[in-house]
Parts: sequence; C-alpha cells; structure tokens
Amino acid sequence: MDLILFTTVIVAAVLAAALVVVLLKNKSGPADQQSELIGRLTQMAESNAAQQAQFSERLQAQERALSKTLEERLADLSRRIGENLQQSSTKTGETMTKLQERLAVIDAAQKNITELSSQVVGLQDVLSNKQARGAFGEIQLQDLVQSALPPSAFSFQATLGNGKRADCLIRLPNPPGSIVIDAKFPLESYRALTEATGEVAEVAAGRQLIIDVNKHVNDIAERYIVPGETAESALMFLPSEAVYAELHANFAKVVEHSYSKKVWIVSPTTLMATLNTVRAILKDAQMQEQASVIQNEVMTMLGDVARLDQRVANLEKHFGQAENDLREIRISAEKVSKRGERITDIELGEEGQETDSLELASTEGGARIHRIGE
Repeated sequence: MDLILFTTVIVAAVLAAALVVVLLKNKSGPADQQSELIGRLTQMAESNAAQQAQFSERLQAQERALSKTLEERLADLSRRIGENLQQSSTKTGETMTKLQERLAVIDAAQKNITELSSQVVGLQDVLSNKQARGAFGEIQLQDLVQSALPPSAFSFQATLGNGKRADCLIRLPNPPGSIVIDAKFPLESYRALTEATGEVAEVAAGRQLIIDVNKHVNDIAERYIVPGETAESALMFLPSEAVYAELHANFAKVVEHSYSKKVWIVSPTTLMATLNTVRAILKDAQMQEQASVIQNEVMTMLGDVARLDQRVANLEKHFGQAENDLREIRISAEKVSKRGERITDIELGEEGQETDSLELASTEGGARIHRIGE
C-alpha cells in the first residue's frame, strides 16, 4: 500500500511538472491561455487532492483490515504455538519420567552387577586359598547331605577309631556299614590344565592333575576305610562338575585307580543320586528292624480274631436255642387257643354230661399246663 501511495504521488508530481513546463512555454502567449492553464492546473490539483484523500482512506481501511487480520493470525499462531509447546512439554515430561525410571533400573542392575562382581572376586579369593577352598567343599557337602538324609543318619567331622576325622560319616547298617565322604578340590592342577598352551604344557599339567587326584584317593583309602568299623569303600567328593567331567572324559586311568582302591569319585550331581539310594537303604533297614514287632502284632491280632470267631459261634448257638424255645412257645400258645375255641363251641347238655365234660377239660388243661412248664 505504501508503494501505491508513493506511485500516486510521483504521478501527481509528474503532471504538475508537465503543467509547469507548459506554462513556461506559453508564458509569452496570451493571458487567456495562461489563465486557462492555471485553472486546469488548479482542477488537476484539486482532483489529485481528492484522489489522494480517497487513496488515504482506502489505505487506512486496508491497513486496519490488514492489522486485524495480522492480529487474528498472530493470535491463532500464538495459540497453536502455545498448545504445541504444552504438548511438547507434557511429552517431554513423560519421556523424562520414563527415562528416569529406566535410569533407576539401570542403576539397580549396575549395582547388582557390582555386587556380583565383588562376589565373584570373593569366590576367586576363596578358591585361591587351599584352606578356604576345603571349607567351601565341606559346606557344599553338608548342604547336600542335610537336604537328602535325616539327621540321625549322618554326622560331620566324625572321629574314627584310628583317630582320623572324616568330613562326613553316613551311618548304614551292616552290610555295608558306615561310609565316609571326604571333600577334595584339586583346583590348581585343573586350572593349569585348562590354561595350558601348547602340547608340552598340557602334558605336564595333565600329569600333575593325575598325581594330585591319585594322592587324594590313596589318602582316603588309608585313612577312612577301617575294617570292622566302616564299609569297604569310601567316597571322594569333588565340588566341581567340570573337574569330575574332565577326569571321566580324559583321565580314565585315574578313575580306574580309584576303583581299585574302592574310593568312588562323586560330583554334586552323582552324590545326590547316591544319597537318595542311601535313604532308600535306610528305610529298608528300618522296615527290617520293625519286622519282628510287626510279626508279633500280627500273631496277637490273629489270636484276637480266633477268640472273636468263637464268641460269635457261641452267640449264634444262643440265638438258635432261643429261636427253638420261641417256636415251642408259639406251638403251645396255638394249642391253648384251639382248646379255648373248642370249649366255647361245646353245647350245654345234661348235668352229668356237663360235669364230665368240665372234668375232662380240666384234666386236659392241667396236662397241657404241665407240658408248657416243662
């Protein structure tokens, strides 16, 4: 709109300049022409002023309309921007809340990982110390035995007749007798075997593992197999399935040597199976111990059944006698009833006949009463 106004002003200026030029050219002309030109110039100036006023009013109206439209659009734009900002703020808040929750979960997981790492480090420290490693194996052995057998069937750190102390003594009846379980954990030689690089190092580590395991087997056979006190065999508990699997997979001679010494190598899994078998043996032994008591109770019960049968027979005899007596009483009652009916049916005759009949009836009645009494 400012451009249109500027264009109008320029056009008016050009026209005024043209009129001035014409006036200058015609200055030397007649006075009538000059006055005519001045009149036209005045008319043009007035017309130009009117047009400028109209343009000014139109421009003001358009400016007001444009301002109103701009204000409405700016208000709508501000509202939309506000709504979008509100939605964005809400979504951002929700996202931040979820992010904080996930961060909390991650922090908890990180804390658990840290604790687990410390526990793993602690376990490594335990396993690196021979005494601590032995205690670890004994604790695992105790957990397995306590979960499988009743308290009366075992004892820990039991002292044998030869003065040796066993990690666990399983009490079983003869045969086979009590069995000793001793925990061993040849971890250094096994780690050397798994970490060995090269054939020479593997062979050396394998030989050392064989030496260590055979030494444990010989010690158990010498210390914990006591003739007359324990069974003819013992158990060597390895608290590692990996070591147990390695021996049975690649060191068959070691296992055969343990068989020859009657020392059975067991892992946590195979020990649990062995303990379940021991529990079944204990139950069978308890049943055998109670067999004589059960037999005596059964004999006593059979005597009670025989007496009961005799008493039932006696009661049946009494019932039979009572039934016979009732039958005879019923017969006598029927006869008395029939005699009464006959008496009521007798017609009265002569006096002598009547007396004879009454005497006869009295005699028969007395005899009948005598029979009933018998």
